[in-house]
Order: sequence, then C-alpha cells, then structure tokens
Amino acid sequence: MPQRWVALVLGLVVNAFGNGLSVASNMGTSPWTASEVNLSHWLGTSVGLAIFVVSCLAAIVNQLLLRHWDLPRLLGEISFVFFFSYFVDIFSGTFTRMGIMQLPAWGRLLLAITGIMIFCAAISLYQRANLVMHPNDDTTNILRFLYCHDNVVVAQLLTFTPPVIIILVCWLNTHQLYAVNWGTLFTLLFNGTLIGLADRFVWPQLHHNFRAKPAHRPA
Repeated sequence: MPQRWVALVLGLVVNAFGNGLSVASNMGTSPWTASEVNLSHWLGTSVGLAIFVVSCLAAIVNQLLLRHWDLPRLLGEISFVFFFSYFVDIFSGTFTRMGIMQLPAWGRLLLAITGIMIFCAAISLYQRANLVMHPNDDTTNILRFLYCHDNVVVAQLLTFTPPVIIILVCWLNTHQLYAVNWGTLFTLLFNGTLIGLADRFVWPQLHHNFRAKPAHRPA
C-alpha cells in the first residue's frame, strides 16, 4: 500500500509535467489534452478549467461503464483532476515563460514527444496503483479489463474517440487548431504501446490492482 500511494502522487505530478511540456511546445499532445486546449480557446477559459470540467464529465461516464455506482471512485477521480488541472496550468505556464516557443520546430517536436513519453510512464504508475486516477485513464483501464480482454492498445484508441470529436467541433466553430500536430499523431499511434512498455519496465514490481467493484468492508 505505501508503494501504491507513492506511485499515485508521483504519477499525478509527473503526468502534469509531461502534459505541460507538450502543451507549451504547441507541437501536439494527447487527444484529450488537445481537445481541452481547443475548448479553452473556443470558450475563452483557462486550460486548467477546461481540463477540470471535461474530466468531471468523463468521471460520470466511467460510472456508466462500470454499470454500478461507486461514489468513492467518482469523488477520488474528481479530486485527482482538481490537482492535475492546477499543475498542468503551472507547468505549461512555466515552460512558456522559459521561451519554448522560440525554439525551432524540430526542437519543440522533440520536447513534445518527450512530454508524451513522460506522461505515458506516469499514467502506467497510477493505473497500476489504482487508488485514484485521472478519469480518462480510468476509462482506459475499465475498457481494457472489462471490454477489451486486457488489450491496452485497443482500449486507448477507443478512449480517444470522444476527444477527436471535441476537437472537430471546436475547429468547426473557431477554424483554428491548437495543440494538434505531429505529437498528437505520435500519441494516437503509440500511447497504448508506451503505457504497456512502462508497465513492464518502469517500476515492474508495482503490479496492476484493477477492481471493477467497490471493496466490501467486513461487518
């Protein structure tokens, strides 16, 4: 249990770091984060607020996928994304002030891919700990173990369908695309594979603790 808590905290902060780096590079990030960046531009809000609202909706969808009500899981995911959205705003703002946008395109793409690899490893950590996680990543976990026969690649691709739709809707309204670039394609192609590799090679002693139903307390 202490290892699982360390993995949760480490995964949360490192995931926000990787997302902040990829967002600041403007060379593409994960479809979910890209959809939230585009929403923030369309609606005139901060990226952190867009992440929080969309992720809370995803947490509710997870309850439907589980086919039962798990209030601790729901509240845990909302709490997770509250801190995550705050840290993404901090990291992306810090990297922007450091002048990342002044780098050549190839340098920013390299940073974007680095950020993607970092947050994939972080996702693997708190998915395996399975105490609390980002709602979008819990969606992948639920799909992976309940619907996709433990295939993380297929589960990840299914999870990416809603943000792609959100990006298209935003583009139709603003005629601009933000945080969508080669890094987004890299994520679409390799996100599930990178998480699977991290499961094997990043802290391999940390095993999956997936649960579909709430734990029952003894009377």
